[in-house]
Amino acid sequence: MAKRVRVRAPELVGAGGWLNTGGKELSLADLRGRVTVLDFWTFCCINCLHVIDELRELEEKYKDTVVVIGVHSPKFVHEADHAAVVDAVERYGVHHPVLDDPELATWKQYAVRAWPTLVVIDPEGYVVAQHAGEGHVHAIEKLVTELEAEHAAKGTLRRGEGPYVPPEPEPTDLRFPGKALVLPTGNVLVSDTTRHQLVELEPDGETVVRRIGDGTRGLVDGPAGTARFSEPQGLALLPDGRVAVADTVNHALRAYDPAGGGVSTLAGTGRQWWQGSSVSGPARETDLSSPWDVAWWADRLWIAMAGVHQLWAYDPAAGTVSVAAGTTNEGLVDGPSGEAWFAQPSGLAADGDRLWVADSETSALRWVERDGDTDGFTVRTAVGTGLFDFGHRDGPAGQALLQHPLGVTVLPDRSVAVCDTYNHALRRYDPATGEVTTLATDLREPSGAALVGDDILVVESARHRLTRLRLPEEAVRVEAVAHRTRREATEVAPGRLRLDVVFQAPPGQKLDVRYGPATRLLVSATPPELLADGAGQGTELTRELVLADTLDGGAAEGVLHVSAMAASCDDDPDIEYPACHVHQQDWGVPVRVTPAGAERLPLVLAGLDGEEARGNQE
Repeated sequence: MAKRVRVRAPELVGAGGWLNTGGKELSLADLRGRVTVLDFWTFCCINCLHVIDELRELEEKYKDTVVVIGVHSPKFVHEADHAAVVDAVERYGVHHPVLDDPELATWKQYAVRAWPTLVVIDPEGYVVAQHAGEGHVHAIEKLVTELEAEHAAKGTLRRGEGPYVPPEPEPTDLRFPGKALVLPTGNVLVSDTTRHQLVELEPDGETVVRRIGDGTRGLVDGPAGTARFSEPQGLALLPDGRVAVADTVNHALRAYDPAGGGVSTLAGTGRQWWQGSSVSGPARETDLSSPWDVAWWADRLWIAMAGVHQLWAYDPAAGTVSVAAGTTNEGLVDGPSGEAWFAQPSGLAADGDRLWVADSETSALRWVERDGDTDGFTVRTAVGTGLFDFGHRDGPAGQALLQHPLGVTVLPDRSVAVCDTYNHALRRYDPATGEVTTLATDLREPSGAALVGDDILVVESARHRLTRLRLPEEAVRVEAVAHRTRREATEVAPGRLRLDVVFQAPPGQKLDVRYGPATRLLVSATPPELLADGAGQGTELTRELVLADTLDGGAAEGVLHVSAMAASCDDDPDIEYPACHVHQQDWGVPVRVTPAGAERLPLVLAGLDGEEARGNQE
């Protein structure tokens, strides 16, 4: 094994303290002798949730030598609330210690730039690798095997139980429910997300009629008592009377038959979609990625594919799925469906000529409509400006602010109720007037809603219940609050800025150039006036950007959006069918133009050993 530069890992500090440790404060000294994997995450980020799921097998396989530590590093203001972090740790089944770092102290010490980022620390307390993005667990497992052998030989490896202490379970009928649907019978079906079930309730929204699924995480079809889901979310009635279920962590679309009680799979393979996978085809043979909500519209079932920032569509007659809108680039760009950008679409609601979309990471309300000239679809935005502006502000739609909304519901007057999740509020957008108002506050993380007569039944996810509200004639008034992302801006010099996306194929792999360039780089800016040159797509991972002159109308600060991809395969001529991997990461880098700023912006795409490892140099 190649000799690594000795880089001492900084101490783990966070003002929010520790979770899942039984009240114990951990330090790096407590972890000495174990391989430690730090997972820098934030609970709004779908890529972070993917990594939590990727790490489950690694944690189980190496439970006597590896300790995973989550470092929660918030983007949204709500995510700095300690109670919200406690909820998220349970909601997403995080079974390892978590450091709550609301002030990003440890994030800064480890020079992290993107969510998620994984950092590997060896048994002697030195950083040996850093990986940005998801899909790196296979490389980390190889490194863990090497570290186990190396430190067993040196006598510096310590085996045994880790520091994880599970919290006490809470006896509630629902646990972090996601979405709700009123059945033709008048009963209410709820996705009981954390318990991996669907729950049918009486019209009161409280009395349990039956549970669908045995409560164990899995992908199993069959009778209601033995079927299995994995963190199901969205629900929609199909024309044949069945209920479509967005089975989020299974990356699948399921169907529940209320009449017969059975569960079947409509679409998805159980594998997560990656760049290079098919974007259309037979539904049961095509990979999906974290479907979060579903709605029947325009003669097909639309899917909010949060994991790839797109909308997909399922055609039950043809038995196929395909991309309907979005490019997989994360951001807010309107236009023809094939050119639009989304950012974790998480809520859908159909209303005749429009499909409303809660686009959570851009804190936006958007819609899809038919394009009469081309017979295609066009994406437009009602509320929201981009990835890093959010808050709670009513008024004209162009000035209104939301904070990570997860649900939308069309009201009887064709206005739209928005579950403004991180503002704990129910908001209303009126297309007729272009005004945004607040219908209700003090709702704990509302994530979905359904109409019941003159009432609206709101899923209060973090209160584990449904709350019935009378639709008010007048909206609640709240004091306006605006926020930007909590991360500090990177100071960059005016003029030319060299962007370097640093990529090194994992050990035993090489760039895959069999079908053309193995890398891709896409750059844009918010506002667009930040860049005078360098925006657009190319195949080189290095690019010279030109920041616009502030004296000539250029922006003094903004966000650089960088999306990079690299493909690698096993580098062994004796392997007939080499395993291949796609490494992809999207960054939103806040920058401020200043004369003393940096002239180079390095971003790490894949795991690096040795001299590129980050930390405090010893």
